[in-house]
Amino acid sequence: MNDDVRNIVLGLIAAAISASCGWLARTYLWRRKLRRKQAFFGLPANSESLFVVNRDSATADVAVHRFDVFALLELSALIKDCGAHLRMVTQDTAQQGFGERTEFCVGGPASNRRMLAHMATMLPGVRVNTDAEPGPDRAAFQVGGEHYRMEPGVTEYVLLARLSAGRQTRPVFLFCGQRAITNQAATRYLARNHERLGRKHGAGSFVLLLKVVNSQAYGPDLVEVVADVTRAAQTPLPAEPTPPAAAAAPAAPAAAPEATETPAEQGRRPAPRSRRGSNTGS
Repeated sequence: MNDDVRNIVLGLIAAAISASCGWLARTYLWRRKLRRKQAFFGLPANSESLFVVNRDSATADVAVHRFDVFALLELSALIKDCGAHLRMVTQDTAQQGFGERTEFCVGGPASNRRMLAHMATMLPGVRVNTDAEPGPDRAAFQVGGEHYRMEPGVTEYVLLARLSAGRQTRPVFLFCGQRAITNQAATRYLARNHERLGRKHGAGSFVLLLKVVNSQAYGPDLVEVVADVTRAAQTPLPAEPTPPAAAAAPAAPAAAPEATETPAEQGRRPAPRSRRGSNTGS
C-alpha cells in the first residue's frame, strides 16, 4: 500500500468517525429535547391525554366550536412528537379527577363547567364575570386586585396556566379566554414557546396573563405577555364585604310617669263644689 492509498483510507476512516460522532451528538440532543418536552407536558411515550372542549352553543347537535378545533390542531403536533395519544371530550362528559393523565382544558367558566371547577379548586385568586348581559364588564377578569376588561376585536385577554398537584401527577393546562379566538391564541403561544417556558418554570405550576392585540385584523397571531400572575392567581381573594344591616327603627319615647300625690297634698286639695239647681217655691 503506497502513501496515496493509505491517505485515502485514513481520510475515509476519519470522515466515518466524524459522521458517526455528529450523528450520535444530534441523536443525543434530539433525545434530550424530547425528554424535556415530554416532562413539560407530562406526556411519556404511549401515554394518553385529554382535550376538554365546549359544545358549540350555536347548534343543538354535539358540535365543537371551530376555534376549539384550531386550538386542537395547534397542540396535536406536539402531542404526536411526544409519542402520546389524544382523546377529545366535551365539558359535560369529562367527569373524572385530574392528575392521572395530562389534560388540556379550553374555554371560559361560563360555558365550560370543567374550567369552572379547575379555577375554583386551583385558581382561587381569579374571578371571571360570567354575566351574559352586554356591558363594559362582560367577561372581565379579576386577578388579585387587578381588573382586565376586553374590547372585542381590539384588546382581549386570556389566561394560560400549567397546574400540577405534585411531582408525581400529570399537569393540567388551562386556556381561559374572554373570546373563543383568544383560546386559540393561547394554544399557539404555548406551542411556539414551550421550550422557553420549560426552561424557566421546569415542571412547576405557572399562570400567565396574555393579551391578544387586534384579533379582528391579525387573528390569534399577535400575543403579548402582560404578567406572570402565578402568585396572585393562587392566593384566595378576600371575602366580599357584606352589606350593612338596615338601621333599627327608633324606639318610641317612653311615656312620662304619672304624678303621684302624697297624703298631705291630698288633704290640702280643695273639695269640689256641688252645683245646686235653682228651685222656686210655689
